[in-house]
Amino acid sequence: MDSTLLAVIGLVALALVFDYLNGFHDAANSIATIISTRVLSPRQAIIWATCFNMVAFFIFSHEVAKTMGKGIVDIGVIDNHVVFGALVGACLWNILTWYYGLPSSSSHALMGGLAGAAVVKAGPGVLVMGGIVKVLLFIVISPLLGMLLGLFFGVVVYRLCSKSTPSKVDRFFRKGQLLSSATYCMGHGGNDAQKTMGIITCLLVSNHYLNNFEVPGWVAAACYAAMGLGTMSGGWRIVKTMGQKISKLKPVDGFCAESGAAATLFFASSMGVPVSTTHTITGAIMGVGTMKRFSAVKWGVAGQIVWAWVLTIPGSAAISAVVYILSRGMFK
Repeated sequence: MDSTLLAVIGLVALALVFDYLNGFHDAANSIATIISTRVLSPRQAIIWATCFNMVAFFIFSHEVAKTMGKGIVDIGVIDNHVVFGALVGACLWNILTWYYGLPSSSSHALMGGLAGAAVVKAGPGVLVMGGIVKVLLFIVISPLLGMLLGLFFGVVVYRLCSKSTPSKVDRFFRKGQLLSSATYCMGHGGNDAQKTMGIITCLLVSNHYLNNFEVPGWVAAACYAAMGLGTMSGGWRIVKTMGQKISKLKPVDGFCAESGAAATLFFASSMGVPVSTTHTITGAIMGVGTMKRFSAVKWGVAGQIVWAWVLTIPGSAAISAVVYILSRGMFK
């Protein structure tokens, strides 16, 4: 087995580790609301989320993977060292923010890692500004859209249920939240798993194992499986932040937040935009919280989360730049 093939196998394995960490880190996004409303136990919620993360394999096209693979940096400059730097930078950032319980974005960590390593190699001219601007715009759009849709679903649902007793509403939406959670988990899997697909496909193209940028079936299946396993492992520190510290939720609130977030994710994926599921569900939870009263949202905690968002791209880019330099020095 030649050294090039060994390097590619190692990097594919590292990419799947990132996907595992993505599922582990972002498990909170999928299950925090349904756990905090006590519709499902933590173990049941993890199994539920894992199943619907993987159902996304049969639903979504690979537009997000194409954006991540060739819409962030010039695919011609991507080599093994750039991929290694991007993945290590993103993985380390995920671990750091998980440790401190901050629901940062795995998507933007990977984008920052890819950009950081590529710029060190070939300068800022390698950045594909059209794709980067689209992703940066959705850093603002996705939480705002999630908030507006969460608020919209909340207003509609609360008006429809205004004549029902609280106990009846609670019983109904305990079942309804199973549907909204499943839909959100599909959107989560459909957007997040594709980011790693894009990186692996880039790697295969740069090493001439593929002639065109088309995601192989085995790559898609492996990424969904790795992310599903990560979700099954869970990230309980972030679950606590997402499910309890932003705003207290009832089953009807969880249904509205998950529905708003799911609609946002399906919309973004159809446009090929790799968005943050963290941003999206956080915005939706805040939207539902503000429907009750402005003070129902704990804005101090929300502010800490926003700082994690702001720091993610430069933080992961800096780590990946250092890793790229070390990689070039060690493996010439």
